[in-house]
Amino acid sequence: MSAKGFAPFTLSPLAVTLGDPAGIGPEITLKAWQAICAVKTARPFFVIGCVKTLSVTAKALGISAPVKISAPEDAKDIFARALPVLPIDCPPVTAGRPNSNAAPAIIGSIEAAVSLTLAGKASAVVTNPIAKNVLYDAGFTHPGHTEFLGALTADVPGPDPRGPVMMLSAAGLHVALATIHIPVTAVPKSLTTDGIVKTARIMDRALRDYFGHKSPRIALTGLNPHAGEAGGIGREEIEIINPAAQILRDMGINATDAQPADTLFHAEAREGYDAVLAMYHDQGLIPVKTLDFHGGVNITLGLPIIRTSPDHGTAFDIAGTAIARPNSLIAAITRASAMAGSAEVRRDVAT
Repeated sequence: MSAKGFAPFTLSPLAVTLGDPAGIGPEITLKAWQAICAVKTARPFFVIGCVKTLSVTAKALGISAPVKISAPEDAKDIFARALPVLPIDCPPVTAGRPNSNAAPAIIGSIEAAVSLTLAGKASAVVTNPIAKNVLYDAGFTHPGHTEFLGALTADVPGPDPRGPVMMLSAAGLHVALATIHIPVTAVPKSLTTDGIVKTARIMDRALRDYFGHKSPRIALTGLNPHAGEAGGIGREEIEIINPAAQILRDMGINATDAQPADTLFHAEAREGYDAVLAMYHDQGLIPVKTLDFHGGVNITLGLPIIRTSPDHGTAFDIAGTAIARPNSLIAAITRASAMAGSAEVRRDVAT
């Protein structure tokens, strides 16, 4: 039997959100459908979006027109010949020109995808890029997708400890973050031993459940240059990070003490661990995006649903030009499909 409160994962399609319709979301979604349909690298998916916007984009790209569906299960029969779209009301937009009038549709698409996945009608959520400043006029108060998804699922029974934890994955490198969308000046005061322990535990479980690691090796970065140089360049490593690492090891989790971040990401160093827990946003994301900017995947851990996303933004500057690369969205869809399959295997084994 599946764990109490978890969605009843089945061979349901994936739910892909609208994202900002004035960005590259419509273009990369259609290109991803075309690529995945051709090689069958993932389970079918449907988009919660605007049929008209997607149809106009498909025509410009020379891709088959999308087809409106009335329920997620219809996607399985439609997917082989057209992109299935579960329609949502959305005002007209112009590619490359963000419009706050679209904010309710953007937010509504995310909410619908989460609701359908919690209900078992979709097996995972894949989110297209959003621009937070476009959403603020509609009352959006969250720093990003990750925090919004955490709020949407906060009252749903699920894993313990709970996330959300942001992990980026590209070219075999998996990096989670101890702090996410906060100013760099706020990072030192935001780091706690308990917080690092919680995040690493969520990582450990995800690496076991979804990535096939029986005993994941997690490397913790230091906050300061040279991991604090034994207290000479800061004491966060001594007082916060290393105590967390010891607690984790006492729990049976294979975690290192704080490692200098400037020597942790080269090829030889990456052979010594399975994932990294970085202390702040850019410390962890710069190496991932440098390794594979176009193929990175953003994965939210610690939720009662599976969620992935492309590791890039709305790219308003190239929206409507037909030059956007779908690589990251394809990788996000493929990763979500694999994670959903792992969840289904665990469910079957537990039955």
